[in-house]
Amino acid sequence: MSAPAAVAVSTVGPVGRVAVTDPATGVSVAPLPDPALLDPAPADTAAAPEPEPSIMEGLLRAAVEGEPRARERLLAEIHPLVLRYCRARLGRQETLMGSADDVAQEVCLAVVNALPGYTLRGLSFRAFVYGIAAHKVTDAFRAIGRNRSEPVADIPDTPLAHDGPEYQLLQAELTERLGALLHLLTPRQREVLVLRIAVGLSAEETAQAVGSTPGAVRVTQHRALNRLRRKIVPAGAVLADDQDDDE
Repeated sequence: MSAPAAVAVSTVGPVGRVAVTDPATGVSVAPLPDPALLDPAPADTAAAPEPEPSIMEGLLRAAVEGEPRARERLLAEIHPLVLRYCRARLGRQETLMGSADDVAQEVCLAVVNALPGYTLRGLSFRAFVYGIAAHKVTDAFRAIGRNRSEPVADIPDTPLAHDGPEYQLLQAELTERLGALLHLLTPRQREVLVLRIAVGLSAEETAQAVGSTPGAVRVTQHRALNRLRRKIVPAGAVLADDQDDDE
């Protein structure tokens, strides 16, 4: 009788995947990811790794029940996602409430305090977390007297080999240009693009986070991308969809 296949969990990539390894051949076969997770994303905005869904569910259940170690592990899992969201919304500049990193810490603390009221069968956990993050970011902008957010593109940390003055100048220029493009969108369009593309939420999770519907989220994303395309493509170029994208 052949030995049973060994199951190994890999967290490489935006979503943890389960790979089955045959001990007789040493060949590891991983299932194809869910097509719903294959949203297009910029090459320089790799999503933070996430735990395999069943592991996350068990970890979340223990954290909701008050298990200290489970809460610590849960925070370790969500912190990179929250940090990415806060940096995408606030940029890396200092505000009166501190940096985006400081706001991310406040979000994580608020998530822990809200865990007892979280229902496992209710709002998806990522939407729950980003809903809290959205409120904290709004508070940060209120604290500095702004009526609306002006998100900038989050440039991920890079190896020391690329930390020279010229590279930093190039990254700063890229951040400024992308931020200027996002500023052309409506507040709702910016929020949806950040959640869908920079953060990597599904249309359903984004809808729950912003209080909308998946269909409306897709329409908003479509119109936002069309508006940006009109600013980028050469003058006189014909676009496939020339409908008005104002909301």
